[in-house]
Amino acid sequence: MVVIGAGLAGLSAACYLVGRGYDVTVVESEELPGGRAGVRHKDGFTFDTGPTVLTMPDLIDDAIRAGTGDPSAALGDLLPMRRLDPAYRACFADNSTINVRFGREAMRDEIAQTCGSLDAAAFDEFVDWLRRLYLIEMPNFIDRNFDSPLGLLSSPRALVRLALLGAFGRLGAAVRKRFADPRLHRLFSFQAMYAGLAPESALALYAVITYMDTIEGVWFPEGGIHAVPTIMAQVAEKAGVSFCYGDAVEEVLRSPTGRVAGVRTASGERFMADAVVCTVDLPTAYQHLLDDLRPPQAARSGQYSPSAAVWHVGVRGVPGPPVAHHNIHFGTEWNTAFDALLNRGELMPDPSRLVTVPSLDDPTLAPDSCTTLYVLEPVPNLNGKINWSTEAAPLRERLHTFLAAQGYPSEVITEDLVTPLEWHAQGMAAGTPFALAHTFSQTGPFRPSNVERRLPGMFFAGSGTVPGVGVPMVLISGKLAANRVAVYLPGRAP
Repeated sequence: MVVIGAGLAGLSAACYLVGRGYDVTVVESEELPGGRAGVRHKDGFTFDTGPTVLTMPDLIDDAIRAGTGDPSAALGDLLPMRRLDPAYRACFADNSTINVRFGREAMRDEIAQTCGSLDAAAFDEFVDWLRRLYLIEMPNFIDRNFDSPLGLLSSPRALVRLALLGAFGRLGAAVRKRFADPRLHRLFSFQAMYAGLAPESALALYAVITYMDTIEGVWFPEGGIHAVPTIMAQVAEKAGVSFCYGDAVEEVLRSPTGRVAGVRTASGERFMADAVVCTVDLPTAYQHLLDDLRPPQAARSGQYSPSAAVWHVGVRGVPGPPVAHHNIHFGTEWNTAFDALLNRGELMPDPSRLVTVPSLDDPTLAPDSCTTLYVLEPVPNLNGKINWSTEAAPLRERLHTFLAAQGYPSEVITEDLVTPLEWHAQGMAAGTPFALAHTFSQTGPFRPSNVERRLPGMFFAGSGTVPGVGVPMVLISGKLAANRVAVYLPGRAP
């Protein structure tokens, strides 16, 4: 069994597969595990180069337990972690602030103090609604393989319950009808951007993303998010998984009968296997590894999520209160900003931005009296109208001006700006790390499948396939791919 890629999806798949008795080799082109959850060390600063928001760590626990066979194993026992409170500091154009607190009572009190008693009273029903959505969607539609759209009909009661909860209405409207304060409308619906959608067009069923971070909480592992794949790789290796680093897969080998037979790497090494789980971005995998097969419709002409410009910057100075670990700065514009980004392929006229300050909670990530910053602005993917060879420098200057205006330290010591061009160079289709957008026609059984039936033994995991984008989803994708392998090779350890 070969897994291509030692990112979170590949490591999850490897843990589930080795736990079932398969002989697993993970082949990774980089010199260390992580994939999109990578790390960069520069001038004494440490930068997470991928996700910075960690939610649902129990999904990592599940993979670790599957790999070790220890039902009590947990990430927290192997890696010091803390729950962030506040999970976010939300800053608005009128200079007001709302902290997203952990726990129902704490958040209700925060809303009461900032938005009033009526919205505070509405919060309890909102939490109950989110939890009901989550409990229906997770087992029936997220943590599940589908062979066709008809599979949706196998859970008719779940579909009816979702319909009764308003899950097939629009997320923006669902939030607005519960809260009066427009700041809460943004705070509880911006998560649709993770799915590549505007809140006004996203289905309300995507409120489960809001549930994952706003209700279940946001965590920070010591050393940054990259520490998570590092630990997962150690667990997998101890359980018997072999790793080959620094050698990219260049070919999926075929047997004379047209089945998967293994992989060949750039160095010429061959790893023979009866099945392969590929976590390369799915359109890229078809282009470079499966170029004789016509890609799925969505991979050929689907709608991709917007991208992100990320400025990794090390600065002199340390921010004081009220700066939090994660800080969302909402622009004045909202619907018009999404229209520019998603419909016209233009930069947001008044962008909302995320500033993450990991060195606040782990000072080892920056030199003394310095700060590590991660500044993200949503931008069009490469299908948009932006010429990034000329726009990168002006964007960097705008981000620098923004940091100073918002009171962050802004004396730059070291920096790297990642635009859609850099994401594309890393093998991400359309220059976006967020893959295909979660439109209805690209969700669940309509998303590119995690099994390639024209090439028996070929499976996929990662954000380009089911269930989709985000750390929780790619961890589940590894599990779903392992389940596919177990059906294809029952009771065998290839």
